[in-house]
Amino acid sequence: MTTVVAMSVAGNSGETVDVSVVIPVHNCRPYLDRCLTSALVQRVKKEIIVVDDGSTDGGSELLDLYAAYHPSTVRVIHIAGSGGAGRPRNVGLDHATGRYVFFCDADDHLGPEALARMVAMADRNGSDIVLGKIVGHGRRAPASMFQHNAERLTLADSNVYNSLSCFKLFRRDMVERHGIRFAEDMLVGEDIMFTAHAYCHAGVISVVADYDCYHLVSRPDGSSIMQQDGSRDPVAWLSMIRRPIRLMARHVEPGPLRDHLLRRHFRLDAFTQLGTVLLESDEVRRKEIAQEVADLCDEWLTPGVLARLNTIDKQRVASLGDVERLVRLARIEGATVRRRLTALRWDGDHLVVTGTAGLEGIRRDDGVALVLRARNDPRSELILPAERHGAEFTARVDAASLASGVWDLRVAVELEGVIRHGRLGADRENGVTRPLPRLIGGVVTLPYFTRDNGNLSIDVGGHLVAVPGTVRLIRTRWSLGYRFLVDGEVSVVGTVPECEAVRRIVWRERETGRERAERVSPLPGGGFAARLPLGRFPPGTWDAYLELDLGGPPVRLRIETDPETVAGPLKWMGAALLRSVRPYATSGKGRLSTVVQRLTPRSIVKRILA
Repeated sequence: MTTVVAMSVAGNSGETVDVSVVIPVHNCRPYLDRCLTSALVQRVKKEIIVVDDGSTDGGSELLDLYAAYHPSTVRVIHIAGSGGAGRPRNVGLDHATGRYVFFCDADDHLGPEALARMVAMADRNGSDIVLGKIVGHGRRAPASMFQHNAERLTLADSNVYNSLSCFKLFRRDMVERHGIRFAEDMLVGEDIMFTAHAYCHAGVISVVADYDCYHLVSRPDGSSIMQQDGSRDPVAWLSMIRRPIRLMARHVEPGPLRDHLLRRHFRLDAFTQLGTVLLESDEVRRKEIAQEVADLCDEWLTPGVLARLNTIDKQRVASLGDVERLVRLARIEGATVRRRLTALRWDGDHLVVTGTAGLEGIRRDDGVALVLRARNDPRSELILPAERHGAEFTARVDAASLASGVWDLRVAVELEGVIRHGRLGADRENGVTRPLPRLIGGVVTLPYFTRDNGNLSIDVGGHLVAVPGTVRLIRTRWSLGYRFLVDGEVSVVGTVPECEAVRRIVWRERETGRERAERVSPLPGGGFAARLPLGRFPPGTWDAYLELDLGGPPVRLRIETDPETVAGPLKWMGAALLRSVRPYATSGKGRLSTVVQRLTPRSIVKRILA
């Protein structure tokens, strides 16, 4: 096929191009301004290669205008309509000169800093592929691989293979060296072929997750290929996905890595056809879908892949010959987990959780459990069987058994070997309030409802929730060595903490943030005493805190007092300096602070004359 170059790049002044942005276009005129502008504002050395795939909506003329106004950056190549994105992307790739290449669809757009951030990541790590965070606008965007930035990953130690779209930064040398190209005979899935092939040759993969790099946009008119009828026909999709699987298998030997990658294809390509798609199909189509998935399993489902599947997908594998059960599993998977918190109270050291739970539209279940999951380590889970009393369930959480950290509570409903989860607490009876915190075995335990959704969580150790407590002085006086003697008492969540919990008094200078820690002597019954060398403090205004160890990060409570309890100021001369220490109770809440000053004779005279 002959291509015609409408405008060519004017040399980039002999400088090396960082990124070749390849944009295939077919009848996307309403979106071109936003797409091209987002590419033009990228702060990298770039060339924008737009391949017009036989547009008939006036977009060709608009593209030529862009090339005319930006001759050193924009190149437009007109080709006869090919019917898919594979051919124009390959043409753009053939004309690319950049160190990296980025593929952008004409109805999508880039974040202003997208390419600069991805190029910096690639240059820093020698990356062959950089994934930039994708956000969807009316379309679902991948999310699992964008939880945090990653400098250097491989296929084996990450889930980047879950994202097989081509909206990524690729090192062009790698692409050319291995002859990686888009399939031109595929209406859908051509980018899966390209990206799967590229992953197989990538030595270093990186992720930019802290910036919205690529904006995936749904066309309101439904005119994109992926929105057209038949573009995601389940049987056609299952037939198509065999090609990238076979391509991947040619480059990856049998073993754990191949099983890891195959799991993605089964979970996201095959078994998704056994969910809502199956429910929306007629009986004949259901049998065809089940048979296609069964054939795929016969060819590629190894014991290693099976071991990596979740519960419901394992159930599906066992039920491929039973279409009726596949339909039941799909209904269980698609049903809303209804749950309601009806009561919450302490019983000794146990938090008693009462509620109702079930699957919407399904009258029965095989059991309910309460699941506590550590927020910072989702693999750490505590499953508590629940007792059923008619429609209600009750579970008892032994707070003393919980490790320090934040635990999120979920209800788990089981039916036919499938377990469905839902966060608990947002829907609750009127009058269900957060129980008071407790000290259990020297550790503070704080049940609370999250601020965003009102779900139930337990903070063990005071990691996120402020620990309620009171520290108050009952006597102060000055002693030899300009030491400030204090006696006080402390209570936490309405009770007396253990002596071992009282660590030290911390003074924080109000302007600089500098801190000084002083020893404290805990006393039985919640008392404490300390000899504080305030005379040695540098000048400044210092605020006093009592620091406690309650099973999590150090808890600091402001020390409260009143003017009658605080001993008066102290002044003395030493080394030609007038030293002054003035402890005081702050106005309002009455908290202990002290002002420390050091004055020379000259500064005293200046003050008098001022």
